[in-house]
Parts: sequence; C-alpha cells; structure tokens
Amino acid sequence: MSGSSSATPRDRRHDTPPPRTGSSETEVLRGFLDYLRTSIVAKVDGAPEPQARAAAVPSGTNLLGLLNHLTFVERSVFLGEDVSDWPATFRAASADSVADVVAPYQEAVGRANDALDGCTDLGAPVPRPRPGRPAPSVRWALTHMIEETGRHAGHADILRELIDGSTGR
Repeated sequence: MSGSSSATPRDRRHDTPPPRTGSSETEVLRGFLDYLRTSIVAKVDGAPEPQARAAAVPSGTNLLGLLNHLTFVERSVFLGEDVSDWPATFRAASADSVADVVAPYQEAVGRANDALDGCTDLGAPVPRPRPGRPAPSVRWALTHMIEETGRHAGHADILRELIDGSTGR
C-alpha cells in the first residue's frame, strides 16, 4: 500500500455522470445498475498487484474481495445460486489475479442481464430456480443490486485511492 494521497493528473479520472436512460422504470433501474457495475470494474481493473488484495482497513476489506463478493451476489439474486458462507465471498483465491476476479464478475453480470432481458413485469418474481425459497420481485432484486453494488463501489473508490491515488469513476 503506497498510502499516497496525491494522485498525478493522469491518475485522476473525471467522474462519469449518471446514465441517461429511457423513461421506463425498467430502463432507469437497469441503466443505473449497469452504471454501477461498470464503475466498480473500473476501480478494480488495472489495480496493481498485490495491493489489489491487500487489506487497507481493519475489517480486511480489499478490492478483489469486494468484486468477488459482488459476483456471488449477482449469481444469488438473479440466477438463484445458493451461497452457504457469505463472509467467505469477500476473499478472492490467493492465486487469483485482478483479471481472474474481473472475468467471473463480468460473466455473472452477462448471465444476470440475459435473465433480466426476459422480464417484462417488475412485480413478477425473478425467474430463477431456488427450491423452497420464494424469489423476490424483479423490482426488489434490481433495487437491492443497485444498493449493494453502489455501497461496495464506494468502498472500492476509497480503497483504490489509498492504493495508488486513483480517483474518479
């Protein structure tokens, strides 16, 4: 961890403004979720090794762990995959590089979007098999993922700035 608090001008990214979406509720929700998904990938992608996996705060939170966790959340919420140990999802495998964590996240997002493409009613349950547990509505799932991804993207903003001074979305 360099702990650098002053980024060079090339390290300072301009903030990307919120997305311009269509006017329907679905377009707005999906547009903002995709915006946040892109933001967190930008924070992790290109982060230097081994700092990307190093804990910068007492909780142990690190960039790769945040993105690994969001991969599991995407799979759970939109695809119905069961997660038995949520705290473990905050840890990437010791051999995983930044690219090794970014790729499964992007794959999970693609699969989630494929599932969502068939959803025309936000009040309907998310179309995922999960025996014995009712699926949340598409509206709830999208809103939850906006909250979850936005919260962790904020954590990633701070962690990335602590690592190499990189700022902006």
